[in-house]
Order: sequence, then structure tokens, then C-alpha cells
Amino acid sequence: MNKYIIAYDLGTGGIKASLYNDLGKSLASSFVPYDTYYPFTGWHEQRPMDWWNAVVESTQNLLMKVNIDKNDIEGIGISGHSLGVVPIDQDGNLLRDTTPIWSDGRAVVQAQKFFQKVDEEKWYMTTGNGFPAPLYSIFKIMWYKDNEPEMFKKVDKFIGTKDYINFMLTGIACTDYSYASGSGVYNLEKWKYEGAFIEASGICESVLPKIVPSTKILGNLTKEAAKILGLPNSIKVVCGGVDNACMALGARGINEGRVYTSLGSSAWIAVTSTKPIVNAQKRPYVFTHCIPGMFTSATCIFAAGSSLKWVRDNICKDMIREGEEKGIDPYIFVNKAAEDSPIGAKKLLFNPSLAGGSGLDKSPRVRGGFIGLDLGHTQGDMIRATMEGIAMNLRIALDVLGEYTQISKQMLIVGGGGKSKLWRQIFADTYNKEIIKTNVGQDAGSLGAAACAAVGIGLWKDFSIIDEIHKIKEVVMPNQNHNEIYEKYLEVFRNVSDMQSDIGDMLHEL
Repeated sequence: MNKYIIAYDLGTGGIKASLYNDLGKSLASSFVPYDTYYPFTGWHEQRPMDWWNAVVESTQNLLMKVNIDKNDIEGIGISGHSLGVVPIDQDGNLLRDTTPIWSDGRAVVQAQKFFQKVDEEKWYMTTGNGFPAPLYSIFKIMWYKDNEPEMFKKVDKFIGTKDYINFMLTGIACTDYSYASGSGVYNLEKWKYEGAFIEASGICESVLPKIVPSTKILGNLTKEAAKILGLPNSIKVVCGGVDNACMALGARGINEGRVYTSLGSSAWIAVTSTKPIVNAQKRPYVFTHCIPGMFTSATCIFAAGSSLKWVRDNICKDMIREGEEKGIDPYIFVNKAAEDSPIGAKKLLFNPSLAGGSGLDKSPRVRGGFIGLDLGHTQGDMIRATMEGIAMNLRIALDVLGEYTQISKQMLIVGGGGKSKLWRQIFADTYNKEIIKTNVGQDAGSLGAAACAAVGIGLWKDFSIIDEIHKIKEVVMPNQNHNEIYEKYLEVFRNVSDMQSDIGDMLHEL
């Protein structure tokens, strides 16, 4: 008898509903977008009801794509974008039409107040919360209290993005360890909220959701939810996890030292380990894993694929026109031009900090640019330098993680940027690691959510089956001669990045 799972990947741009069989194979998926609103500087908001409506629509679209008995769907699991603070009252009513998402940075004053009582470095070393502090949930809750006191008085719980969807599915309001680890008041080592931090925030712990494992069955679909979705209410819903943890799980992060690079608009390298990786200077950001006793620690750059896109849109307009005329993806021409440029792009470097600096940089005010540009450089050189610069910046991110745990020799690449064969070779040569491409591709987050459900409802005894689900499509071996060249360029790149940080600070003062 066939058994199935529905996995929801609740992302910043929309939700993807996927149907998996009991062997972990994705049979079909449906994506529904929703909007982000920017009413004021630093405010990034979405409508929780837009998430729910997208869940309903994507589920209905998904069911239309497959010919199965809906009674064979056994479970639901969800991955959700982090740092959400959705206010609901005791009756489960939504108290705010729009709520801040992970990138909302309005709570600057609240973070400053908190750090008058708590040492900032101690806070980071305890929580592993390496993003800018105002992004974390507790500071957004403090903002609610300071700026919307009447609404705040009515609150029973502040829950995360995927936790709100779980609430709509089951009527149960709680969270899991991975999502709670982004609350700003979670102690990674103790696996629980940190009372001293909650006290310093001035927020009552009762408004924070109860923490349960990612594989915990919250309950069955309510009759109302089942009717809206067109599903039987016999389906069990597990708690799921934060997107970072679900993606790590779906990207084979099930053992010590397993690592992957997510190469999208932004990019990060994440490693799975039994100890959280924290560094007060470089600020890796850490989430508790969906797997008990493990963590996923990551370092990132903010403009990876978006830097290459900027080069394409502004320096390669001829390729865009040719692509439109021939009905071909312009990136095919972009890659071809880069292939015609030699290793090192004729001593041309590119710093991809077009969206500012991360914890890896000397200053958050660093900005990107081409370094060493001369009259002999071509369009292809500029493209290749961009691809190499992104790889070198991520190599720096990899080295930070490697100081704390043994990194496996294989690096899985997920995300849209991994489609480029040339770029995969550049990463292999820059990292000096084998680059692995598998059949999972951009579905790592969905697979992680499905895995939580499969283990939670007993379809799988553990997560080891994930290795079997990944079918290796290509292994790119590092070229040692190329690696020796990139090692020399990398030293220059580090120095240039520090200099550009200083220049960014100076420009800021103008």
C-alpha cells in the first residue's frame, strides 16, 4: 500500500507544497507566491493569512497534479522562514493583519535597551544569534510592547511563521527547538529558553510558545482545515522546523561535519555538528537542528547570485537581448564568456559585497567592486572575476567553520547557482573539495520537512534514509594546479576586502 506525505516549504517569496512517497521521492510540487510589504524604512512585513491562503491554493493545485487516493496521505511536515512573531489571542484570533518577517530590522531601540542589561557578546555566545540583533524575535516582541500596547495586552502567544500554519492545521500553538533557537532568548547548550535573557527583555515567558521536537505529532488536521484543504482529517501534522534546519537535514546534514553550500541570491555554507559553532568576531549564526543533539551553524554572504545577476543586467545587456531573440537563457551566454577567460581572470578581482558586509567582513559598510581593472580586460574577464570572487568570499566563510569542526571532503551544492558546470569547477578549485551535485537540487528544504513528518509518524525509523534519497549526478574534483593559483589570489582577496571595508567606512562619513 502506498503512503504519502505533504511537505510545505514556507519561504520568503512564497510557499511550495510537495508530495513525497514513503521512499522520499518527490512526485509533484506546486508553488504559490505572496507579497512582502515595506511600509517604512527597515520594516519588512507579510500577511499570515496570505501564507494560509497560499497553503490552501498550493495544496489544491498539488492534488490536481497527482492521481492518488487522498486517504493514503499519512502526514504533513513544514519548513518555515525564521524569526517570525505572529500574535494570537487566547481564542486563536490573529491580532495583527501583517507581521514582521525575518529581515525586519525595526527593533533597534529595543535591542539597545536589552544590551544595557545583558552583555552583548555573552548573549551571542549563548544564543548563536549571529544576524544583526534587531532581527531576532524577542526584540520584535519588545517593539510590539512599546509601540502597540493595546494589541500587546490581548496576546496569548507569539508564534513563528510555520507555527502559525501548524496552528491553522491543528489548533495547537507551539514551536520546535530549531525555530525557538532564533528567538533571541534561547540557550543552545541547555536546549531551552534562557530565563535571564527573558527577564532582561521585560517580556513574560508565558507569551513564548512551548517547545517540542521537530518530529512531534501535534495532532490530526481539524475538520475545518481538512475541509478547506480537501484532505481527510486522519492526516497527522508534525511540528517541522525552521528553514535553516530543514534545509540542512534535506541536504544530507545528518552526521558530524556534513556541509553544504546554498547558492542563491544570497549564499551560505552550513555545517552539521554536535556542538554549536560560535565565534565572537566572525559571528556564525546557529540554529538547533531538527535532529536531537545536533546543530547547524552557518556563515554567509549577502549578495552571491544577485551579484552575478547585477553583472548580467548591467554589463551583459547584449547577452540578454540575444537570449530574448533566440529564446535561450542569457546565463548560457554569460557562462560561455566566462569560460573563455583564464583562471584568475587576468588578475582581476571582484568583491561581491554589493549588499553590504556580513559577520565575515571587517565592516558592515563594505561595498563591492572590481579590483585591478585595466584596458586589457574583457566582458568575459569581468564575469569570471565575479564568479571567482563569490567563490573566494565563500571559501573565507568555509575556513571560519573549519576552525571548529572537521569538515567533510565533499561539498554538496544546492540552489540555482549550482546549475553552472563552470561555477561548480571554480568552487571545487577554490574550496579544494569535491563538489557534489545530486537529484535533490533546490528541494532540500522540502525534503527536510518531509523527513520530519516521515520520522514523526513512523514511516521511517530515523533520518539515515536521506543518504539513499540523494542520487549523485556529478562529482567535480578539484584541480590541484588551479587550487594553488586560487590560494595566492585568496590572500590578495582577503587584504582587498579589509581595505574596501575601510573605504566603506570613510564613504559613510561623507
